[in-house]
Amino acid sequence: MVKDDAVVTSSSAGEVSTKDISEVSAPGDSSGVAARYSDDDSYSSGSAAAIVTRVNTTPPVMFNSERFEPSSDKVKIVRSKTERQPHNNVLAKEAAQFFDDSISDQQKLVLLKRIATVKDDGTVQFDVPKDVEPQTAVFGSDNIYSEVDDELIDEAELQYIPPLQIVMLIVGTRGDVQPFIAIGKKLQDYGHRVRLATHSNFKEFVLTSGLEFHPLGGDPKVLAEYMVKNKGFLPSGPSEVPVQRKQMKEIIYSLLNACKDPDIDSGIPFKAEAIIANPPAYGHVHVAEALKVPIHIFFTMPWSPTSEFPHPLSRVNQSAGYRLSYQIVDSLIWLGIRDMINNFRKKKLKLRPVTYLSGPQGPESDIPHGYIWSPHLVPKPKDWGPKIDVVGFCFLDLASNYEPPESLLNWLKAGPKPIYIGFGSLPVQEPEKMTRIIVEALEITKQRGIINKGWGGLGNLAEEKEFVYLLDNCPHDWLFLQCAAVVHHGGAGTTAAGLKAACPTTIIPFFGDQPFWGERVHVRGVGPPPIPIDKFSLQKLVDAIKFMIDPKVKECAVELSKAMENEDGVAGAVKAFLKHLPRKKSEFESKWKSKSAPSTSLSVLRCFGCS
Repeated sequence: MVKDDAVVTSSSAGEVSTKDISEVSAPGDSSGVAARYSDDDSYSSGSAAAIVTRVNTTPPVMFNSERFEPSSDKVKIVRSKTERQPHNNVLAKEAAQFFDDSISDQQKLVLLKRIATVKDDGTVQFDVPKDVEPQTAVFGSDNIYSEVDDELIDEAELQYIPPLQIVMLIVGTRGDVQPFIAIGKKLQDYGHRVRLATHSNFKEFVLTSGLEFHPLGGDPKVLAEYMVKNKGFLPSGPSEVPVQRKQMKEIIYSLLNACKDPDIDSGIPFKAEAIIANPPAYGHVHVAEALKVPIHIFFTMPWSPTSEFPHPLSRVNQSAGYRLSYQIVDSLIWLGIRDMINNFRKKKLKLRPVTYLSGPQGPESDIPHGYIWSPHLVPKPKDWGPKIDVVGFCFLDLASNYEPPESLLNWLKAGPKPIYIGFGSLPVQEPEKMTRIIVEALEITKQRGIINKGWGGLGNLAEEKEFVYLLDNCPHDWLFLQCAAVVHHGGAGTTAAGLKAACPTTIIPFFGDQPFWGERVHVRGVGPPPIPIDKFSLQKLVDAIKFMIDPKVKECAVELSKAMENEDGVAGAVKAFLKHLPRKKSEFESKWKSKSAPSTSLSVLRCFGCS
């Protein structure tokens, strides 16, 4: 993976950094942050918040994890006595201290400075000693699951769960919202009342699907534009910080109303009895704590620490650093938004503020997670416990109600299956240049192509080409069945649709988890290596198309598609959600009550809810 669109990358031993984390905290600042943002969101250089405002899809998930809290004697990192210690390596002693409850906040911030460095391009780099074993780098081996619990309750038991009022707090683009519409519809089939709270521009999408709608703050187009422009934690300039802060604040402060306000159209009262959320819904666990209701986190990218692959927002080459990458990413994010979260807790939720690396966000480590992808593409890691499920891709049937334009049908009939190229709701920096490259690559490879104009403004051709069809919008579950291969940004939903349609896939990642899916597609043999957007070129696209039209690649795509045929991710998600619901409300409320006292211990594992 390249660091240009990375958030956390591992550096080579001895690499000299240009900007380190010492700039985000000052001596004597007991909170660990030298400069804070005020309520007017004004920018102040040097604030830790500046590090992480770019990561709008990755809020911290901070749970209390008594069960997985290691004592300091279980965290052992061994280094060869004869090996010279490089300047930027994670020292064995320091790595152990990062997970030591007896170490103070400020000491851990100093440690974080020594472990990670922030580069001028916004990437955060850290290095792990080569001789550190993957498991012992973060956890004692006693905390690694040797087996996974895939037990699900049966259909009969589902029928006996009384109807609930469920709110789904979903932040992101249309691709982020779509799987939850499918899940919500399935929950309704079991008699539950489902409200999907998301951005206002998806209101019609939600309502026409038969779910209740409630608006959340934030504009997904603004969020996407920011993430494309800013590759790492640091924003490209101070002027962008207030914009992003405003988006985050609007999201956070809209969550509570989404859980308890009457329906905005009918006026029918609503009171959430359970919450489903994706991590970009900043503050979801805090609302659940205030309302004393269960919460289940679903996401389309890995968020639970594992030794099998690094955090998708990191670039760590050493396997020993895979688990550590989750703590590093979460730690930096939390440093950047904790002031906003604590203001929300105090002013809206009437809860105690949360201190760095501590806090009563959840009952023990019992907040379950469900991951929306096919286990045939990414199997469930063996060190994920019974509170974590890989449920399968969640598809929403849009094809059955879609009537394609006659011009598209005629164009499809006029020649062989085309290659789809599009980037959905992501903004393209130079759409005219990219369009020219796409058209020329299709011409060189003698392929027909469908270009989805999307939000990026692709498809502005100087002259019409018979082998190119320009498309505004079309359901992927219909369109991809008409295509020979697909080229896209690597969103989880788009990736799933292409693989389900047995399409060889080229991923052009812009940011976030997209490089992760690009790698998975390539490893599975159904596409070439991902092409980062800032490395996109005519030759690379030509090579990618040639790779995809190889009959052997098509065979692999068909094989994977057949393996996914029997998966029902929507049913799997619903069963996972219902099986983790507390059977007695009084027991669940007592857990929240037991966490209402301020925590005095400072555990990284407790902070980040490692399961």
